[in-house]
Amino acid sequence: MTLEATLMWETELPIPFTCADGAGIEKGSILMLSDPMTVAVATGDTDIVAGIAAEEKINGDGKTKIGVYRRGIFKVFVGAAGATVGAAAITDVATGAANELVNADVNSENIVGRWLETAADTESALLELNPFTVNLA
Repeated sequence: MTLEATLMWETELPIPFTCADGAGIEKGSILMLSDPMTVAVATGDTDIVAGIAAEEKINGDGKTKIGVYRRGIFKVFVGAAGATVGAAAITDVATGAANELVNADVNSENIVGRWLETAADTESALLELNPFTVNLA
């Protein structure tokens, strides 16, 4: 994967989530969450994020579990909206490239984590992974 998230400091061990046997997931992929505790590669802007893939999952290998980081410090790639130190981050994969993150909009509900560095489009920056969802309605 060209834009994989790279673990810099592990603050918690990865935990197992369910995934489809027919899914191919590369290590370092940002993963979206569905019920029940199931992951797939993020495909949209502001996806509900489960975490980052700790290992590769090969399509059709018979495995239906994958290790997922929920916490840690990662070097990630920044989309067009940029990254500002201290700001919340959201996915930008539908309008940007796969695995890109950007500053969260004012009313964003699905947060990936917090930026530890400021960076512009196409640069990389450190992110404190801490996915959570809030209902702002």
